[in-house]
Amino acid sequence: MDHLVISADSHITEPPETYVDFIDAAFRDRAPRIVDAGAEIGDVFQVEGMRPINLGLVAAAGKRPEEIKVRGTRFAELHRGGWDPDARILDQQRDGVAAEIIYPTVGMVLCNMKDIDLKRACFQAYNRWIAAYCDRHPSRLLGCGQTAMRTPQEGIADLHEINALGLRGVMLPGEPGMEDYDSPIYGPFWEAAIELGLPLSFHILTGRSEKTRGPKMNSFLSIVRGCQDIMGMLVLGGVFERHPDLRVVCVEADAGWVPHFMYRMDHAYKRHRHWLPAGQELTRLPSEWFAQNIYITFQDDWTAFRHADSMNWHNLLWANDFPHSDSTWPWSQEMLAEQTAQLRPEQTRAILLDNTAALYNIDVAALVSV
Repeated sequence: MDHLVISADSHITEPPETYVDFIDAAFRDRAPRIVDAGAEIGDVFQVEGMRPINLGLVAAAGKRPEEIKVRGTRFAELHRGGWDPDARILDQQRDGVAAEIIYPTVGMVLCNMKDIDLKRACFQAYNRWIAAYCDRHPSRLLGCGQTAMRTPQEGIADLHEINALGLRGVMLPGEPGMEDYDSPIYGPFWEAAIELGLPLSFHILTGRSEKTRGPKMNSFLSIVRGCQDIMGMLVLGGVFERHPDLRVVCVEADAGWVPHFMYRMDHAYKRHRHWLPAGQELTRLPSEWFAQNIYITFQDDWTAFRHADSMNWHNLLWANDFPHSDSTWPWSQEMLAEQTAQLRPEQTRAILLDNTAALYNIDVAALVSV
């Protein structure tokens, strides 16, 4: 590449102290923590009211398929860069990545906690921890905070706390505490995010999913559905109509489906728009709102590169998903050289660098000088 590359979706591996040491004292005894579950299962994150979280897939980047296992992993075996910011810079250099937008790992699963009070305490603890992690290399480690969205008003308070910590964006749970995201009660929250310049993200696996039919592997194909449903809700529910400057990121749900999804929304709207509640008409086609307001991250989705001209490629964001099992690390450069070959140079640069830099207000010159 003759330009820098930024990953729009990478992750950390929460170390044992993330929640126990950073959570409010009233919740410390209930904080998620790593425990030894025995030689066969390995270390797990123990979370109140939820199944233990195995560590096998959270940091399997670079492993051969036959080496990837769900159970039997110890925290000490995981990529050090997942929790050590200095080691993270070496991991970036190995993959040819100049900076990363960083999301949680355990925190994604915690989005599905039923106790929303404990959830908020966990997310506030994570925000404090990730801010300290990123502060070690602030131009290259760019964290996204979390809000439990217990209420719209509390969500606004979370936005201000996250912004004050210097984090670059906010990841929302798939399901809020009150009504749903297309409800007008969230209007002040959307406007607060716009005013603060904080992109809002919906990541896969942060909402409850229904049981998938067929073999277990079939569930892997369905994990993008949750994000697709939310994007459709925001568009057809008139959220962008009411808040045209809102920027939402659909994270790790791939991008090759977007052209057909935009067509399908337009088809549904043209034929069945009278299903919408009175007063919820759109002044633009759904595909236009999608193309303007929604950003999409993806890893090695070759269909996204091939069909970039069929969607707004200025809103396509490449990511390496380090250190998860789906990651393209450490062979991202080889993959990108192959899959971007048919793109115009300005498209390649936009998807790999400029789009993410513009969305998150990243100083590219500072990266060059590092």
